[in-house]
Amino acid sequence: RSTLFPYTTLFRSSVHPTSQKMEEEEEGIKHFIGFDFSTQQIKAVVINESLELTAEANVHFDSMLPEYRTHGGVNISGSTVTAPTIMWVKALDMLLDKLRVEGVDFSSIGAISGAGQQHGSVYWRTGGEDMLANLQPTRFMHDQLGSAFSILDSPIWMDSSTAKQCAQLEEGLGGAETLTALTGSRAYHRFTANQIKKISSEKKEAYANTERISLVSSFAASLFVGRVVGIDWSDGSGINLLNITNKTWVPQILNTVGENLQQKLGDPIATDTVVGTVSTYMQDRYGFSPDCLVGAFTGDNCSSLAGLGMKEGDIGYSLGTSDTVFAWLSEPNPQLTGHVFTNPVDTSAYMAMLCYKNGSLTRERIRGTSAEGSWEKFNNLLDSTPRGNFGNLGFYFDHPEIVPADLQGDFRFNKSDEAVAKFSSEEVEI
Repeated sequence: RSTLFPYTTLFRSSVHPTSQKMEEEEEGIKHFIGFDFSTQQIKAVVINESLELTAEANVHFDSMLPEYRTHGGVNISGSTVTAPTIMWVKALDMLLDKLRVEGVDFSSIGAISGAGQQHGSVYWRTGGEDMLANLQPTRFMHDQLGSAFSILDSPIWMDSSTAKQCAQLEEGLGGAETLTALTGSRAYHRFTANQIKKISSEKKEAYANTERISLVSSFAASLFVGRVVGIDWSDGSGINLLNITNKTWVPQILNTVGENLQQKLGDPIATDTVVGTVSTYMQDRYGFSPDCLVGAFTGDNCSSLAGLGMKEGDIGYSLGTSDTVFAWLSEPNPQLTGHVFTNPVDTSAYMAMLCYKNGSLTRERIRGTSAEGSWEKFNNLLDSTPRGNFGNLGFYFDHPEIVPADLQGDFRFNKSDEAVAKFSSEEVEI
């Protein structure tokens, strides 16, 4: 598989990770690391050749990097939602140190890969790739890459500030149906093409000073390789720019989104591509073997399909900061609602997906207001009601929703389908 992270829930070892790890290092067993650059944290899992978990660590943005003042891993200003790009770099510095403290011998790592939150974008300034290629192993990456980006705050998937650009993109292609047939999706606020178009028109100087543009996934892989790597086909399907049939950028979209965009994006690559070996920085600072392979990182939703071992006819659910429903398709059949991506496992197949913006953060809000912030109390109250919740239904949208589009607020209905301001008890609310 190109992505290791989703296996963690499938192959948990009953042996204590630290004692098992020491025995394996004595025997010369290879290990593998999967990384996940998600919205609220960055995570890593280490597995051995038998797919047993030997170590894991995480860096939670809000609590462990309070200097960036994020809430839920992001900064919100009206409909604009971003995350500090350098925060992700510092989080990786901290995560690698935490793995080292856990006793991980990086010289035993045979390969790494991972996942990134979909649709987020990173803007390398002119000269930024040279800075990445010439990192000094005596210093942290975040200390050396602070000036490597032309846009300091990366737009992410929660952003809904690009309505104007979405309308322009669909109009320029002759309608939403044409755009959907080409790229697998109509124009969505969070999709990277619309975010780039907004920057190229509103921040012309910054865009002109942008040498390369990465997705969060390809950005993460680049940090390990020491050069900017290409965007993979599966994650690249979620940006309104990739022709999902021939897997190349759509020329007429490139021309309308931004000048010299083809050069800034680079060529898209297959999701199972080995993008290189770890950089000399990673070798010298952490002791990685020069033979340690780096597989292309892909989108977190694409990784979920890969990690679940899905096949045609299967449907998967992912309950994260966003909630998604996805399925394996043998043929693309794009609709105006939802998305079709290139399949991350089988290049001749596709994946369909619906994405809901209001996921874990919304559940955490209700946990705070109705269960004193305790998941244990939340679960006990949930278990105290019968299936069907006496016919009461609630829909909760903290942020403008994707499906149904732009809906925001809490909507509660009793068993008679009447709108109510609140429910009769906390357990019914939960």
